[in-house]
Amino acid sequence: MTALAALGTVVPAAIPSPPQHTWYLGGFPVRAYALAILAGIVVAVWITARRFVRRTAGGTADDVLEIAFWAVPFGIVGGRLYHVVSTPDPYWGPDGDPVRALYVWEGGLGIWGAVALGAVGAYIGCRRQNIRMPVFADAIAPALLVAQAVGRLGNWFNQELFGAPTTLPWGLRIDAAYLPPDPATGLMYAEGTLFHPTFLYELLWNLAMAAVIVWVDRRFRLGHGRVFWLYVVLYTLGRGWIEALRIDTAEHVLGLRLNVWTSIVVGLGALAAFVLIGRLRPGRETDARREPGEDAPDAAPEPATARTSAASEGTAGGEPAADTTRDVEEKDDQRSAEAAGPDPGTAARA
Repeated sequence: MTALAALGTVVPAAIPSPPQHTWYLGGFPVRAYALAILAGIVVAVWITARRFVRRTAGGTADDVLEIAFWAVPFGIVGGRLYHVVSTPDPYWGPDGDPVRALYVWEGGLGIWGAVALGAVGAYIGCRRQNIRMPVFADAIAPALLVAQAVGRLGNWFNQELFGAPTTLPWGLRIDAAYLPPDPATGLMYAEGTLFHPTFLYELLWNLAMAAVIVWVDRRFRLGHGRVFWLYVVLYTLGRGWIEALRIDTAEHVLGLRLNVWTSIVVGLGALAAFVLIGRLRPGRETDARREPGEDAPDAAPEPATARTSAASEGTAGGEPAADTTRDVEEKDDQRSAEAAGPDPGTAARA
């Protein structure tokens, strides 16, 4: 037996799917998908805190925790909303169940909705912590990719979001209960069919792009939100070709999956933002904290009555107020003398 054949007997020419995705502790279900999402959130917060403190002065790890308190729930809601809208058949189709739209633990969090609504929560948190939003966005950018990579393990346990059939040695083996219908024939795929492990493709792509972002950020000292826009560009670049391999149910527009169009449009917009910001605001912020009134309109000039009132206020001893009164009385006397004309006595003596 050759060495290659011996290796084949040890390493199967396929990636197996986990036999179980839910465990029960005293009747309480513990789902692999939920654990993967939670693990991704924890890792993302940890990475963001380290980057946030190191990249720019003025920020603390506690700031990241406070902002995450707002961003995470907003992101989960946004991710679920996007998934339900982009894949409506399981919920609103002929055999759909609208109540299942609430079953987040079954899987289905759209990254675009998670980022969009999560950004709203992050903005609220940044305002409350007096943190510049672009500074936080740049700190979290690679952490989002790592979190997404960890979260893809939940799709593997759920045996979902895999790609088209393949004969490659790293094809994914799917249990009979999870086999989808062939879009071409409408019949179920035969048992033993291997599929592209798109969860693994995206996992590896995200980790690689996170490393690229960290290197580029250190090499060129990006700031003012450019790291975040670079994250969007690199993620959409990979998501576009990975999404094209998938065969799960999704809305199609002009022959392409909705997520492919989203990747194209969002990716081009992010590239434009990256270039434009680089020309207008090169370099990196020096302080994570917002300046007083940084986002507010220019302050109106102080009213004259306020200045007069402030000038008339004395200290605790009252001396400045007395000096101000004497100055006013002397000026009044001088104006009265000028109005009365020259002193008659002085004219006589002359």
